[in-house]
Amino acid sequence: MTQFNKTRRLIIVSLLSAIAFLLMFLKFPLPFLPPYLTVDLSDVPAIIALFTVGPVGAIGVEIIKNILNFLINMADPIGPLANFLAGSSFVLTLFIITKGRKHKLLIGFICAVVVMTIVMSLMNYFVLLPLYGMIMNFSDIAANLKVIITTGIIPFNIIKGLIVSVIAAILIKMLPRLI
Repeated sequence: MTQFNKTRRLIIVSLLSAIAFLLMFLKFPLPFLPPYLTVDLSDVPAIIALFTVGPVGAIGVEIIKNILNFLINMADPIGPLANFLAGSSFVLTLFIITKGRKHKLLIGFICAVVVMTIVMSLMNYFVLLPLYGMIMNFSDIAANLKVIITTGIIPFNIIKGLIVSVIAAILIKMLPRLI
């Protein structure tokens, strides 16, 4: 790889990380789900990175945006960790299915939504929600894990995954020269 290509990759990852970080501030809750579950479009730049610089660059975007988010909001260490796990599972599944080929996007996005939903359900059940309940001293969380997962986490991740997939697919189709 030439120095020009390395510099180009670094610039693309940096720009997409900055865009992803800014997109994290534009979030909205879904009306029928708990208000702490908010949809943001910060995974879209990571998906674009996947198709422009590969999976390492996409994970780089996920890491950088979440480190920056943590530095801005240190009171909530669980949110950036959850966001990183969700985004990384989505992007890596998309890469495994598509191998960077745009003609497999539909099946890739469907599989990525399913895998992200499963990963986040398991992580929330076994790690994230118990940790959050322990940090915030909420014993109700531990007692209601199954209800929280089935009525909140699963529908949220499916809806967020579908929204991110549709927007990313539109952008990928609109940016053929970049990708």
